[in-house]
Amino acid sequence: MHSSAVFLIEFGAIILALGLLGRFAARFQFSPIPLYLLAGLAFGHGGLLPLGTSEEFVAIGAEIGVILLLVMLGLEYTASDLVTNLKTHYPAGLVDAALNALPGAAMALLLGWGPVAAVVLAGVTWISSSGVIAKVLGDLGRLGNRETPTILSILVLEDLSMAVYLPVITALLAGTGLAAGGVTLAIALGVAGLVLLLAVRYGRHISRFVSSDDPEKLLLVVLGLTLLVAGIAQQLQVSAAVGAFLVGIALSGEVAEGAHTLLAPLRDLFAAVFFVFFGLHTDPATIPPVLLPALALAAVTALTKIATGYWAARRAGISVKGRWRAGGALVARGEFSIVIAGLAVTAGIEPDLGPLATAYVLILVIVGSLTARFTEPVALRVTALLHRGGAAGPVPGPPAARPEQPVDDHDTVGR
Repeated sequence: MHSSAVFLIEFGAIILALGLLGRFAARFQFSPIPLYLLAGLAFGHGGLLPLGTSEEFVAIGAEIGVILLLVMLGLEYTASDLVTNLKTHYPAGLVDAALNALPGAAMALLLGWGPVAAVVLAGVTWISSSGVIAKVLGDLGRLGNRETPTILSILVLEDLSMAVYLPVITALLAGTGLAAGGVTLAIALGVAGLVLLLAVRYGRHISRFVSSDDPEKLLLVVLGLTLLVAGIAQQLQVSAAVGAFLVGIALSGEVAEGAHTLLAPLRDLFAAVFFVFFGLHTDPATIPPVLLPALALAAVTALTKIATGYWAARRAGISVKGRWRAGGALVARGEFSIVIAGLAVTAGIEPDLGPLATAYVLILVIVGSLTARFTEPVALRVTALLHRGGAAGPVPGPPAARPEQPVDDHDTVGR
């Protein structure tokens, strides 16, 4: 059979399967992400129906999916919102790094993998998945919630931290000296700072340049600009996701609203492909030997992410419900964890690190979509039961004045 015909059959089967799985998930009102991952396992290496000619296209589609998820998230906020949130929430970024990187480093040392592997696994457990979380927040209708800027600020701090972390880990894995590593780090920081400066100071000029009354031209210009900036950022050792996000915040007003409407269908298509891509490159046979350490690490770092989100939202003045929602939303790991583990696997520092990181990410992608939905109701139910069990029985005194409570976190914010 002709290769183009095989490609169309394979890719068409994937898209059709994703559509049916999405309808099934919508029928039962839960996120389709876990089903997309299982579909990837079925189509991937060691699965039931391994792909051939369409695998390379799926890989490219996965990269585009992450970029579109982040630019759409950036369109929800202005540049001034970003700067204000970063200034306000940088302590949460430090707490996030401490609580979530240390368990990964400790696990690597306990397994006897050495200090370089410990630094790698610390990065795997530290960074939440911006792509997964953005999709989950969109599926649950929470992009406008009051706790979302807190979640967003932590994610952006993590993504920007990759501009420092990735050059450092690359130098460690390559065994290069301090001079070479320092030059790479300086370039990465300079590029990240320049892109952020352009987005903050010249956002209106960028919006004027992009603006068009013709939807076709607006779509082409916005999509082309996003992919161009993301590609340049990645080439210069800065996250493509950071570049895409900054393009989103640089656009404002009617341009942002129009771009949001036009890009939404593309985002949904390529985001689904992105989640399938995880499963495609995971051989199910490599998971059982590392399942117990991966489960233990997932359990610990799920709790530390929930604690991070709760603390950050409390510091921002969000009420209790929003604090639990913020914590539950941050649990998922994804694209950066795979990138970091991939660097280590390529360098050959520890053969079991790749399968463990893959199992860990797959567990927390699935668990993260569940904690985002159920952490709040479960936590409130447990708290109510504990409070009821510890309540005293004597006659209550006169009612005290009720303190002012934070506003309902479902009130929307953003543009």
